[in-house]
Amino acid sequence: MSDAPQSYYLALGDSMAYGYQPDKASPARPSAFHTGYVDLFAASLRKLSPKIQVVNYGCPGESSVTFTRGGCPGLSDGFKLHDTFRGSQLKAALSFLRTHNGQVSTVTLTLWGAELAPLSAKGKRAPAAIASFESRLSPILRQLRAAAPNAEIIVTGAWNPEADRLAKVEPLYRSVDAAIARAAAAPRVRVANMFRALNGSGNVQAQQARLCKITYYCSKGDPHPTDAGYRAMAGAFVAASGYARKS
Repeated sequence: MSDAPQSYYLALGDSMAYGYQPDKASPARPSAFHTGYVDLFAASLRKLSPKIQVVNYGCPGESSVTFTRGGCPGLSDGFKLHDTFRGSQLKAALSFLRTHNGQVSTVTLTLWGAELAPLSAKGKRAPAAIASFESRLSPILRQLRAAAPNAEIIVTGAWNPEADRLAKVEPLYRSVDAAIARAAAAPRVRVANMFRALNGSGNVQAQQARLCKITYYCSKGDPHPTDAGYRAMAGAFVAASGYARKS
């Protein structure tokens, strides 16, 4: 995984991969959602490979369950996807990787939010939910690696979006992040550090102020990033990638 980006960047996952923002008409045309981390990370990749093409299968509401079994929730809600697919997103991704063997050098995946946020609502069931999620994420990452043995595969780490309950739920979101890291280890998948990118550093008050600025949590009760938040996410992908050390 030392070469520059090649022909394709395959983006997978949920509403974050889609680039969703609640202040845009919903459902709107996919072209309205063009300031997400996928768009920004692709712009960075094009500095190394100007002709790289983006295939974005991101589906609003996608969970690890629907990602594997099919039934993209966003379609039922009236969304049109950036790039359409049949069946499950996992099946579509594996098919694309196999039919474009050696041409996809970059794959990103964001998948935990639809089923694990807000964790504060799960109470005592949260640890079991996290363990169940890890058991589904692990085979997803293994299959992606098998289909793209030389690709730069990067998965989104967890962060704590609950600005009004940061300290209380911090250990649970750290547990999600650790579960993602464990699932990513064996298939040699990189993890983008989203605690650093979105929560930032400093005390609880500083983190709350940051989340209120770069997400819609404080203004709309929605954890999706603003443009500034998506820029921070893209920066985390650049930092996690091997390309960051070659540019």
